[in-house]
Amino acid sequence: MTHPLLVRRRTWPWVASIMLLVALAAAWSVGWYYAAGLTQKTIDGWIAREAKAGRIYACGSSPVNGFPFSIEVHCTPAKMEWRSAEPTVFVQAASLIMSAQVWRPTLIESRFIGPLTLSDQAQKPQFIANWAHLDTAVEGGPILPQGASIILDKPTFDRAGAPEAQRLFGAERAEIKGRIIEGSAVDNPVISIGLRLTDAVAPTINPLAAQAFNSDITFVLRGLKDFAPKPWPARFRQMQANGGSITISGARVAQGNTVAIATGSLSLNAQGRLEGELLVTVAGIEHVISTFGLDKIQTSPSMGRVAGALDRIAPGLGNIARDRGGSTLAAAIGLLGTRTQLEGKSAVVLPLRFKDGAMTLGAFPVGQVAPLF
Repeated sequence: MTHPLLVRRRTWPWVASIMLLVALAAAWSVGWYYAAGLTQKTIDGWIAREAKAGRIYACGSSPVNGFPFSIEVHCTPAKMEWRSAEPTVFVQAASLIMSAQVWRPTLIESRFIGPLTLSDQAQKPQFIANWAHLDTAVEGGPILPQGASIILDKPTFDRAGAPEAQRLFGAERAEIKGRIIEGSAVDNPVISIGLRLTDAVAPTINPLAAQAFNSDITFVLRGLKDFAPKPWPARFRQMQANGGSITISGARVAQGNTVAIATGSLSLNAQGRLEGELLVTVAGIEHVISTFGLDKIQTSPSMGRVAGALDRIAPGLGNIARDRGGSTLAAAIGLLGTRTQLEGKSAVVLPLRFKDGAMTLGAFPVGQVAPLF
């Protein structure tokens, strides 16, 4: 017969283990509820911050769940009034799920469920956006944010009721990432922003964007006094007043056999329009010329400027460009730029100039950028 004391000695480790597990579960539950409260406070802080910038958020319902390893807040439907726009824009998505990990409650990740509708003041839909996945992340609290990202798979943007053939924007993937790289949100922040598009089309911007292209652009904003909640036009106005700049630290755009890279710095004038110059290296510039229809323009002001420049290089060369257009025009542009190699292809380096928002590539006007404020 086993002695009772021996039985107690054998069972004690099991009892202790169970008691330890119960204690850990209780501690984890307390920790989860504490982190959930901190996450909710962070979310409320971001909503309050956005409200100061004129973006008012509202949830149809917002239960907190996700126990035991994550914290989730469901918002169905998700609504926003964009009061900083003129006139006010009303936005609604099917639902929004905000989440955080227990061990990192101030990193808020969100998933939006589409479609998203933008309506006017009469609540009449004007634009429809949709996607396969739309995920965002905000790092840091609302007082001292550190960075944010938006990633969309298969995004589309259309006018309400318009056929797909008239799509304003579409892509296989779009990514936007921003981070404060110097200073802080309350003390002269320097912000790096990256934009990456895969198989994107935007036919309403200019003829080039009507064909699928890939882009990877990184630029740095300098001149902000702080990153207090305010509309972006107000931030750009602050940048201009402080003599700030937009530095393109790296930009690459590829479309078919055409590849372009650019670097340089831009500023804003008192009217909020871009000023400055980027150095652009282009391989396959013939495609750019044919897309804009410049090969069919024999007597345009742009052709006149190029022809004049060519005549200064060699008298009579300008008349050849006028008469033959097309391939001769591409050669003419090559003479006005610096010949080089880009990714194993023959290329030319040209200045992309911005003057009061108007863009010219070499001697050719290629578009107009709207004022940033």
